[in-house]
Amino acid sequence: MKQRKNAGMILVLVILISLVVVFFLINQEQSGSESVSGEGSSFAVHFIDVGQADAALVECDGHFMLIDGGNAEDSDLVYAYLERHGAKHLDYMVASHAHEDHIGGLSGALNYASVDVALCPVTEYSSKVFRDMVKYLGEQGKTLTVPEPGDKFSLGSAQVEILGPVMEYDDTNDTSIVLRIDYGRTSFLFTGDMETGAERDLIDSGADLKADVLKSGHHGSDTSSSYVFLREVNPKYTVISVGEGNSYGHPSDEVLSRYRDLGAEVYRTDMQGHVIAESNGDTITFRTEKEADTATNPTGQPTLQTYIGNSGTGKFHLPDCASAKTIQEEKRVVFLTRLQAVLAGYEPCGRCRP
Repeated sequence: MKQRKNAGMILVLVILISLVVVFFLINQEQSGSESVSGEGSSFAVHFIDVGQADAALVECDGHFMLIDGGNAEDSDLVYAYLERHGAKHLDYMVASHAHEDHIGGLSGALNYASVDVALCPVTEYSSKVFRDMVKYLGEQGKTLTVPEPGDKFSLGSAQVEILGPVMEYDDTNDTSIVLRIDYGRTSFLFTGDMETGAERDLIDSGADLKADVLKSGHHGSDTSSSYVFLREVNPKYTVISVGEGNSYGHPSDEVLSRYRDLGAEVYRTDMQGHVIAESNGDTITFRTEKEADTATNPTGQPTLQTYIGNSGTGKFHLPDCASAKTIQEEKRVVFLTRLQAVLAGYEPCGRCRP
């Protein structure tokens, strides 16, 4: 009888130990998915200075992805940049959308590097630079692939997810491929030239937009980077790919003001040249080609005054604004700072421009 009792106790102990081991392994697997696997792992995003255009080279553990390639006149620059960084083979090439300032220089990339997968929101477009891109891909035996929201793939130990576009659009800017790259606990969001309407659609789709680094949409144009979108992303850093003295006035003062409201640190290719963001999986550091300490978003210190919100319209105003004086008492909300109003979901009045 005693031996049978001891055997039962041993069986219970074995079961308990097995459960503990299983729990430990599951916990390790889950925590490991958030950390960077393998010693010597590395990750960097090179925001290449292509003037009033876009190009970024992503490097992870010796694997490369090129997102856009600037204008056609940037082909030699992109070729040389890939050569300098040993990117002879691209696991992925992303043409965010068909406009020349994003795909023109990809011909230079294709004349230097081989490509496994080329992503683009369309397979046909009426322009010479688009036809050239397709031609050089064809010489490698490749064609364009149109990704879908939810598609995922690996780049070394980094994970990439396609988030958009989530609908069909007539405006080429809104067709931009939106993707997030996760490396360890750090994240990077690319939105091409997606504008505010498509930003709202993306939010409504339930996409996870939270990211540490945002490549500013449409070169810092006010047609992108809406308040509601930036609140979803809540970036610590933003990089604006933009040409010095460009005729569009990019980046707009309104967008720069929104970044200040969020407390996001701004990097600009027009002021700092190539901008390189490096991650160890937990923290992100930046290097720039020049002017590392330049004031990239210098105007607009915090205003030491109150702001008046209208809960009915979702707008906030300066106290002396005519619209503020007509707000019904039950809809009147007082904010102590501009940032408080923004974080509460209110948008600035177009008349007094608080």
